[in-house]
Amino acid sequence: MKFKRYLDQNDPECSEPQLEEDSDLDSDGQMQKTCGREGALKITLYILRTMEQNDLANMLEKSKSCTSFRHLLSQCQHQIKCNLKKKSECVFEGKAKEGQPTLLNEIYTELYMTKGGTGGINDEHEVRQIETASQKRVTEDTTVKCNDIFKPLCGHVTPIRTVLTKGVAGIGKTVSVQKFILDWAEGEANQDIHFIFALPFRDLNLIKDEYSLIDLLHHFVPELKSLESAELFRYKVLFIFDGLDECRLPLDFQNNESCFDVTKKTLLDVLLTNLIKGNLLSSALLWITSRPAAANQIPPECVHRVTEIRGFSDAQKEEYFRRRFSDQSLASRIITHVKSSRSLFIMCHIPVFCWISATVLERLFSETDSGEIPKTLTEMYTHFLIFQASLKNDKYMKKGETKLKRIESDKEFLLNLGKLAFHNLEKGNLIFYKQDLTENVIDVTEASVYSGVCTEVFKVEYGLYQEKVYCFVHLSIQEYLAALYMFLSNSSADLLKTAVDEALKSKNGHLDLYLRFLLGLSTDSSKTLLERLLGQTRTSSHNIKETAQYIKEKIQENLSPERTINLFHCLNELGDISLIEEVQRYLSSGSLSAADLSPAQWSALAFVLLMSDMELDVFDLKKYIRSDEGLQRLLPVMKKSRTALLNSCRLSETCCEVLASALRSNSSQLRELDLSDNDLQDSGVKLLSAGLGDSHCKLEILRLSGCRVTEEGCSSLASALRSNPSHLRELDLSYNHPGDLGVKLLSALLEDSSCKLEKLNVDHSGKCRTRPGVQKYSCQLTLDPNTAHRHLSLSGGNRKVTWGARQPYPNHPERSDCQSQVLCRESLTGRCYWEAEWSGDGALIGVTYKGIGRKGERTNCRLGFNDKSWMLCCNFNSYSVWHNNKQTDIPIKPSGSRRVGVYLDWAAGTLSFYRVSSDGLTLLYNVTSSFTEPLYPGFYVYLNSSMTLCMLG
Repeated sequence: MKFKRYLDQNDPECSEPQLEEDSDLDSDGQMQKTCGREGALKITLYILRTMEQNDLANMLEKSKSCTSFRHLLSQCQHQIKCNLKKKSECVFEGKAKEGQPTLLNEIYTELYMTKGGTGGINDEHEVRQIETASQKRVTEDTTVKCNDIFKPLCGHVTPIRTVLTKGVAGIGKTVSVQKFILDWAEGEANQDIHFIFALPFRDLNLIKDEYSLIDLLHHFVPELKSLESAELFRYKVLFIFDGLDECRLPLDFQNNESCFDVTKKTLLDVLLTNLIKGNLLSSALLWITSRPAAANQIPPECVHRVTEIRGFSDAQKEEYFRRRFSDQSLASRIITHVKSSRSLFIMCHIPVFCWISATVLERLFSETDSGEIPKTLTEMYTHFLIFQASLKNDKYMKKGETKLKRIESDKEFLLNLGKLAFHNLEKGNLIFYKQDLTENVIDVTEASVYSGVCTEVFKVEYGLYQEKVYCFVHLSIQEYLAALYMFLSNSSADLLKTAVDEALKSKNGHLDLYLRFLLGLSTDSSKTLLERLLGQTRTSSHNIKETAQYIKEKIQENLSPERTINLFHCLNELGDISLIEEVQRYLSSGSLSAADLSPAQWSALAFVLLMSDMELDVFDLKKYIRSDEGLQRLLPVMKKSRTALLNSCRLSETCCEVLASALRSNSSQLRELDLSDNDLQDSGVKLLSAGLGDSHCKLEILRLSGCRVTEEGCSSLASALRSNPSHLRELDLSYNHPGDLGVKLLSALLEDSSCKLEKLNVDHSGKCRTRPGVQKYSCQLTLDPNTAHRHLSLSGGNRKVTWGARQPYPNHPERSDCQSQVLCRESLTGRCYWEAEWSGDGALIGVTYKGIGRKGERTNCRLGFNDKSWMLCCNFNSYSVWHNNKQTDIPIKPSGSRRVGVYLDWAAGTLSFYRVSSDGLTLLYNVTSSFTEPLYPGFYVYLNSSMTLCMLG
């Protein structure tokens, strides 16, 4: 039986599980097991050849080679796990190869990683993305644990080959990779993977020669040289490519030649593109990490799952500081200070910035004479640089070196480092090699000394490539040093204004933070701090007030909302918060209106709302300003909200392009959008549909009731929902004119199993819904003879009422016996508009509940004199509104017009009266009330007067 197992090529002992079984033994156990097998095999071979069973003996020799390979594979896996564990078990916070290492398992906090999205480009400045991510709600996304990124979600069976993980610089991508590897090496997770090959792009950048895939693996993992390549790739392997944004290879997926042979030598770029496309090792798993702006280098069809690391939640920020310091009193002081500045607290979303803040504030709070505690980003980074310089000088200051000489040396080095930072900022380079440093006259040894600013990784494990790779700890430090270089080296009096202009020209805001730092460095407080670092330094004198005024003038212009918000951050760095204080006074007074605020103040309002720490679940534009411009100014606030109420805001198709861009945005949290009662028309809906059809759009409810949409607009919406069918559940198109074809196109989506649409409302449709403004809600009314007073005669198909001789009406319980008034037959509960024209001395026109009194002279019977009715009183020279026996005079005069319009939105609780003239509609008065039952149009006619219901189209 034992012989049969050895001879059977399909025996499980020659399969992958045997490798796992062997790897569980220690080296002595593996040796004993192997020796026992070797002896048995020799005896068996001898017996078989003696019996002249040569075919069976040959099969057994082949089996022997299988066993030998398994043993080598097991040893190789064990050695690779040991090496990876040594590399991954410790972290060096903020800097590499310096200070005391910390065990990763002791400090690791599961970062907030979400599934979803695409690998498409997001070239917004990363600080903008941080601000957006810090506002997102945890409940909105599908979260995935780092160790589960290759596991299909519940209910899905499609295997996942390639995972792309995005995250801004310093958010924790590399630490997540490190933790994944450590858990695998320690046998804690993902043991179905036999080998992990970690190939960071910063290491791959050093490869210049041609390699085959096997040669490349042998180069990085020498332990594999003892194995045959064909056998190795029978097992499950994972390639991890960390730092796509650091890649200096072209990654030309379109033009690179195809390669299917793992032994063929070719350029590294060709190898990588073919591995990612699946031409090489289609069964291998791939994990690629990248900053968002570089993620689009990988074609979407090559990526099977996209995840995003969001960094610390607000609760995790506090947890970080409490775990960082054993002195909880100190931790509490630091947390309180960071929370006092919204911009600092938002930046703490990044673990690296938490480290920077902890480094600075720990020292300042422990000093008796610490001076001013940093409140702005510029002050925090300046203190950080001072701290790094003092650390360096305490450790490396030469004997006999004077303080002046040290300061001059520091200044020269920092200027060169700033020059490197500045010239690479536009290129987006975050990684530098020895050649880059040499070109900027930077001493490589000195760069290592400033390890908190420039971190280094020694290539000692790769033999030939004993080089160092340098990078700024975080992109924001590169931007700070670039600003410091420009501030110290540029003597132009217009430096700050020019920088503002240049930053505003940037399409993706890549100079936004650089501008904040540059402006912050120009303040007196920053100059005083810089003297501690660089001694007395000649800098150009800049008029802060003049610069602040220049920025305020720019805010008045029609800039994008993101640009405007950054300019407020700039004013904050300059210490000018006058615009914000003005808005806060309006907010606290409760008298906010469009007429009160300038465009700059509206932008300030957006900034105030965004920087507040309260969750803005519902954004109602009507509370602030009803216009396209108002929406444009407050767009960032809307994107932060889950529900946006933009109904009845006098919006036009102009706003739809802006809204579409918001729907396409990765950062938008919108799930419900109400645009009802705005004249968007088909052209606006077509623009809106471009955003609705984008894969980033997660909108679930869209209300377009009363937006003058026809068949054409419905076609655009249907096309958008076919392109992006996964999210929208409810679509309201009531009070429009979709036509039969429009209804058919949209109704088909309800039957489409791939489309999530569940509810479609096309009620109250018709051609009249294409009219502008409130006239699209026009309705046909008729007077009810059973309610008419006996001195009122009806004519014109019961559409005209005239006061005159007594009429022989029969008795009826709904007839008004003492008041010369009449009601309409129709009850109203939706949106309705009608017009009436009066002649003679005047009339009262309005609405009432059916329960108004009918008998007697009492006020409960007369329209406008009780709490059941609302009336507009019209005469030849004035208007007034009556409700509950209270009169409100209206300053607008009839000016010869005897025609009025009435608009009722019952659900919204609004009743509006208009003067109708050749110039159009003039709003006279808005009534706001919570209507509790259907309303009936009602009319009180003066002596010798008449009133006619007008036909509207």
